[in-house]
Amino acid sequence: MSWKPGDRREGTSSMVRVDQAGEYGATRIYAGQLAVMGDRTPMARMIAGMASQEERHRAFFDSMIARRGVRPTALQPFWDVAGFALGAVTAAIGPEAAMACTAAIETEIDLHYQQQLEELGSGDPELAEAVARFRDEELEHRDTALEHGAEQAPAYPVLSGLIRAGCRAAIAVSKRI
Repeated sequence: MSWKPGDRREGTSSMVRVDQAGEYGATRIYAGQLAVMGDRTPMARMIAGMASQEERHRAFFDSMIARRGVRPTALQPFWDVAGFALGAVTAAIGPEAAMACTAAIETEIDLHYQQQLEELGSGDPELAEAVARFRDEELEHRDTALEHGAEQAPAYPVLSGLIRAGCRAAIAVSKRI
């Protein structure tokens, strides 16, 4: 039987591709924030802790890409620069904007991972278990960001809306390209 577009195998490959790209992007956003903020403040140490979790998520998906023979996104060089720039710009605006960035992205990732879990069902237990575990950690990041002033960022509704829209667009294109 030959592969056809929409087959489940392509669906899980697309999930692994986009999840690896997203976790890579998250590590770059935090790197940009830390480059601007330094590493001596309590906020920077908190961001470094979240970055460490994102690095662990990315390493898992890197491994899964290699083991499953999934083609990574061709956009990774773009996500490298765009992620770092987003992190640096939001940190330059101020700590609340850095937290607004985290809250916005993690809100979208929660929706993205929840959709993946529904689509996976019991069809890929390894991927589903990782997505569920990582989703819980992403929700902790969102809640931490909200507790640390995300909503006090300048023009929070606009900033959050733009970042969320960008995140949705990144997810859509990384699934395919």
